[in-house]
Amino acid sequence: MAMHFPAIITLLSLVLFFVIVLYVGYARTKYGIKAPATTGNQEFERVFRVQMNTLENLILFLPALWLFSHYVSPLWAGLVGVVWLIGRIDYAFSYSRNAEARSRGYAISALAFIVLLVGAALGVVLRIMAGL
Repeated sequence: MAMHFPAIITLLSLVLFFVIVLYVGYARTKYGIKAPATTGNQEFERVFRVQMNTLENLILFLPALWLFSHYVSPLWAGLVGVVWLIGRIDYAFSYSRNAEARSRGYAISALAFIVLLVGAALGVVLRIMAGL
């Protein structure tokens, strides 16, 4: 049971990203942006940046989540993961509407990532020092 919470957060993160991918496809049609173009309409460009920024963040978040789960606590990893998800959802909605409004969601998810990264690093170091 211990690892179920981080697994659920991982699945929800992937679902979030998939929904964003679908929304980019919808926005391509709505704003007439044909692939492979990624520019030409500011509304589309914001939606596309949400997708790319979320992908960039997933690459950092998922390993940190699982390292923290293993070396510190699956429960706390899951709770911090919920915060990351809330931040990314806020970021996606805010940035899609207005680029200047993205800061709060970005800050929330960045802080959650930093907690996971620092916690995982400390967990690894403490385990090494304990000879485990």
